[in-house]
Amino acid sequence: MQAYVFVHFREKRTPDGEQVYFGISEDGFNWEAVNGGDPVLWSYKGDKGVRDCTITRTADGRFVILGTDLSLAYGMPNQYDGSWAEITRNGSNSLVMWESENLVDWSDQRMVELGDEAFGCLWAPDITYDSENAEYVVHWSSAHRSDDFEEKAIYYARTESFEEFSEPELLYRKPDGGVIDSAMYEENGSYYCFVKSEANPAGIILLKAERPTGPFTRVTAFDRTMEGLEGERYEAPTAVRLEDGRWCLFVDYFGGSPETQGYVPFVAESLEDEFVRADDEFSFPYGFKHGTVLPITSEEYDRLKAYEKDPSER
Repeated sequence: MQAYVFVHFREKRTPDGEQVYFGISEDGFNWEAVNGGDPVLWSYKGDKGVRDCTITRTADGRFVILGTDLSLAYGMPNQYDGSWAEITRNGSNSLVMWESENLVDWSDQRMVELGDEAFGCLWAPDITYDSENAEYVVHWSSAHRSDDFEEKAIYYARTESFEEFSEPELLYRKPDGGVIDSAMYEENGSYYCFVKSEANPAGIILLKAERPTGPFTRVTAFDRTMEGLEGERYEAPTAVRLEDGRWCLFVDYFGGSPETQGYVPFVAESLEDEFVRADDEFSFPYGFKHGTVLPITSEEYDRLKAYEKDPSER
């Protein structure tokens, strides 16, 4: 039986929200918290917060988590002077990383510096496996000095083992607005990348390419999924192929209070089909933010269900 883990953070006003949380599910729709709803991993380096988490299972069976190195709880009133523009231009050039062989015993936190002085903050990483080249494509969104940090674009670096990474390259730039929050999946030999478009339109759009590094073109049929929604209030797409073959696309709605906002599910037979909203089928124990869903085994599900950190580790 296939089960699922949802690795995410919580948009709380206190530093414990911007850490790594796990949710688990046996069907992909009804979720329960791991570790009593407390963080599974804490960031003690960099900005001492982690947002926008992604997780992958590597070809050799390891698990890798990457996330944005940012704490609004600490940073907004301190080094960033309450300014999103300051974060965008001068935020962290590193991603936060952990590794595990069993989902419960994790390595020490590692800072992966992929940007340089030409990059603004590195936001919202995602990991795509390139089977043709037996390597991983780590992609993220950043503003860049090339346009005076005006519009964010998607950049990428390659790695074979998450030890060394290639120099960053441009993955996708939208000519009439910024793009953030890339999430990429392979289906029938093509690569599909959901991104949040910041304008023209404001909302989630879908891109398609024959290779995970592009070039990408718009799948305009997906726009029907977003019709009638407040597109500017949806971000952070993540998708998973369910055990019955359908795709479930989760889109993060941030229109409510920090404690209640979270994901909305949409379901389709394939990535190029129109997704149908499925709120009534979905439940999660608390408001949760930007993350990634990964299929796991029933044994891994049971291990996470029983997992609880000692009080001294929290």
